[in-house]
Amino acid sequence: MREFYENLQKKLLKSLKIVRSYDWLLNSYVLDFYVKDHWSKFPGSWQQVLENVMPEDLCYILDFNNNIATLQTWPLSLLTLRVLFKELCIKREENEIRSIYHFSSLLQHPKLKEIFVKGVKRKKRHELEFMASTCVEMCQNVAVDFIVDFGAGVGHLARVLGFGCGIKVCCIEMQDQLNKQAEEIDKKMMALINKYLPPKQAKTCQTPTHVNLCITPATAPEAFLQKIQKSLKLRKDDYKFGIVGLHSCGDLAAVLIQMFLHCKQAKFINLVGCCYMKLSAKDTANETDQGYPLSQYLSQRSLSFLSYEAREISCHAIEMYKQRLAGNNYDYLKIHSFRAAAERIIAKHYPELRHSGLKSIKHCGNIQFEEAVSGLPLATIPAENLLTAITQKDLSRWRQIVIYYTLRLFFGPLIESIILYDRILFLVENGCIVDIKSVFEATISPRNHIIIAGKR
Repeated sequence: MREFYENLQKKLLKSLKIVRSYDWLLNSYVLDFYVKDHWSKFPGSWQQVLENVMPEDLCYILDFNNNIATLQTWPLSLLTLRVLFKELCIKREENEIRSIYHFSSLLQHPKLKEIFVKGVKRKKRHELEFMASTCVEMCQNVAVDFIVDFGAGVGHLARVLGFGCGIKVCCIEMQDQLNKQAEEIDKKMMALINKYLPPKQAKTCQTPTHVNLCITPATAPEAFLQKIQKSLKLRKDDYKFGIVGLHSCGDLAAVLIQMFLHCKQAKFINLVGCCYMKLSAKDTANETDQGYPLSQYLSQRSLSFLSYEAREISCHAIEMYKQRLAGNNYDYLKIHSFRAAAERIIAKHYPELRHSGLKSIKHCGNIQFEEAVSGLPLATIPAENLLTAITQKDLSRWRQIVIYYTLRLFFGPLIESIILYDRILFLVENGCIVDIKSVFEATISPRNHIIIAGKR
C-alpha cells in the first residue's frame, strides 16, 4: 500500500507540473480565439506542423493507444506529451465487468423486464447495467444490511437492485416530487411482481425506501444516520451499509466521501463523479468545505490549483468529439469559429457584453455565419458590419480553432485523472482500500470511472 501511495503522489506531481506549463491553454476560452490571438501562443514548431493537418488527422492526438505512423512527423514536444499522458492518465477503456443480468434472472423475465427500463434512455440503461453489477459484487464481498443511493432520482438503480437482486436500498433525493414519482413506480412494479412471480420468489424482492433529504457539506453524519434509522425503522445502530453515488455532481462527490469516512456503519462506497467545474476549489472555498483538493498531500502544494476552465474541459465527451473529427463533419466543427468571430464583433461594438450567451442553434450542414450568430446582441448590428474583411478572414481560419480546441481536449483526461487521483489519495490517507475502474463505455457515458473503496 505504501508503494501504491507513493506512486500516486509521483503521478500527481508530474501531472500538475505539466498543467502548470500549459496554463495559458487550459485557462483560455474558445470564444476568445481571435480576440486574443490564441494561435500565436502555440510554439512555432506546433504552428508549422499543425497548420497543414486535416481535422480527421487530429483524432489520433486524442487516442493515446494509436501509434499511427503519420504522427512521427509531429512536433517532438507534442508527441512527448502524448506518451506522458498515456503513462499518467487513468485508462478510459472499460474493464471486464459482468452485466447485472448475470446476477438476476428476474431482470430478464418476459413480463417484467421492460418495466425496469421503461422511460430510461440508452445512456442511463448502460449505466444502470454496470453500476448495479458493481454494487452486487461489493455486497457479495462486504457484508452490509442495505445500500444508500444518493441522488437517486426516481429510483431506477434502486429498483434494479431491490426488486431485481433482493438488495435493500435506501434512496436519498432532495426533490420530493421525484420521491413521489419513484414510490408510484415501485407500487406498479410490486403489483406486477405479485402477479407474475410465485409468492416465494416475490418475497425476495425488496421495495426501496425513499427519503427526502438534501445532503450538503454542513450535513452532520449524526443527523444523516438518524434520518436513515428513522426511515428504515432501525432500532439499533449496529447496522452496516454501502454508499452509492452515480454521477454525483460537483461537491456532492466530496461530501459523500466525507460521509463515508465519518460513518462507522458505512463499509464501502461506489462513486462516479461528474461536473468537476462545479467543485469548490481551494481558492474559492473554506478549508472545511472544499471539493478539491481533498488529500493532505495536494492541499499542502500550491501547484495543485485547477481553474474552472481546466476543470470544465475535463468534463467533455472526448471520444464523441474524436468521432466527429474522423467523420469529416466540417460544418459541425465550424461552429466554434462562428462563435469566436462573433466575439470579436461583440468586443468592438459592445465590450460590456463580452462572453455573452447567444441563442443556441441546431447543428446542421451548410449553416451560414449570420444564422449562427442570430442571437443578441448582434441583432442590432447592421449586416454590413457583420461580414467585414476581418470577419471573413477569421472564418477562413476555422481549422486553426479546431486544432486549438482539440489540443484543449487533449488535456481533459489528465485533468480528470488529477481530480480522481486526489480522491483516491484522500481515501488511502484515511486507511481505506481503494480501486478505480473504467466501467462504462466512454462513447456512451464519458464520465466512466467508478471509485470503489472499503474500510479496513
